[in-house]
Amino acid sequence: MSKLSDEDYRSVPLNATLAIAALVVIIAGMKVGADLLVPLLLAVFIAVVCTSPVQWLHRWGLSLRAAVCVTLLVLLAFIPLIGLLVVNSFGTFVEALPEIESRLYEHYWNLLNALATHGMAINPDQLGQLFNMEDVESWVPKVLGELGNLFVQASIVALLVIFMLFETLNFRAKISLALENPAPSLKRFSEFSLTLKRYLAVKTMISLATGVLVWLSCLIVGVDFPLLWGVLAFALNFIPNIGSALAAIPPVLLLLVAQDGGVVQALLLASAYLAINFILGNLIEPRVMGQALGLSTFVAFLSLVVWGWIFGVAGMLLSVVLTMTLKIALDSHPQTRWIAHLLGPGNRKVGRDSQPGDACKPPLKRGD
Repeated sequence: MSKLSDEDYRSVPLNATLAIAALVVIIAGMKVGADLLVPLLLAVFIAVVCTSPVQWLHRWGLSLRAAVCVTLLVLLAFIPLIGLLVVNSFGTFVEALPEIESRLYEHYWNLLNALATHGMAINPDQLGQLFNMEDVESWVPKVLGELGNLFVQASIVALLVIFMLFETLNFRAKISLALENPAPSLKRFSEFSLTLKRYLAVKTMISLATGVLVWLSCLIVGVDFPLLWGVLAFALNFIPNIGSALAAIPPVLLLLVAQDGGVVQALLLASAYLAINFILGNLIEPRVMGQALGLSTFVAFLSLVVWGWIFGVAGMLLSVVLTMTLKIALDSHPQTRWIAHLLGPGNRKVGRDSQPGDACKPPLKRGD
């Protein structure tokens, strides 16, 4: 094993400084170009997920172009239908806001009276600003404006997904023509794409199952706007640690102040949220994905902060997906695999010569 010379040791601080400077420039560029990068990243992840049904249809005898067309037709028929249902449910929710506000105001005064009987003096004017109807009326147009912006962004993402899926048909041929020795690059890219595809498919299915179970729980308990809370649970399930808790707050509070609700119903709904997220997030998801497709708790929370600062709310939703994409990319190259191990949970042994696809397999014994 060759020893490092003095010149190599002197170059280490310089290389580290250059790496940190390049990282700062990259992060600043991503923050400046967030409006462009967020739709592009969403389109990339959706296109990666859609490649699984495309390959499945191709194995059943359809050509790749026909499989892409069928997948796009199903996607373009299903997503607008869900979008219309969610918009309709949200519109009904906006119409019911004055009644909800009056119920909150009534509970607010009951709370003040209960605290006053115990000798606690609270200024009602300060807390009354939380239930000011003028604030609600100024908040609704902002939300509707954001929904309009979301519709435009969704249209852009849909077009990008269409073009990306057709672009993947000739991607390997383009790489073969662009590189002199494409075999190693194509092998690493195949390992990266297969692992990323598996992770995104499993994460999307777990989030979809979470949304469906939350929707059914809201129907059974009797909370209003169950579809809205199911879609919210599906979206926020991509946020690590706090996403599930944030998704449970609005329906539980709404059921708590509803006329046909109460403390018992709210506790039942909160228990349903807790059971769903515990079973799917802590029992099923780690078993399906494997430990090597996980992140340490600190890295998951740090990714939430960093990507949220760079891309805003969209960055928080995509924080785990983006960090897992980076981890899978680092794990696909031998020289950067050690960084991927640092990002992982670190609760299993990984051999020096392990491959990204081996992460989902049980560890081999010495005699195998």
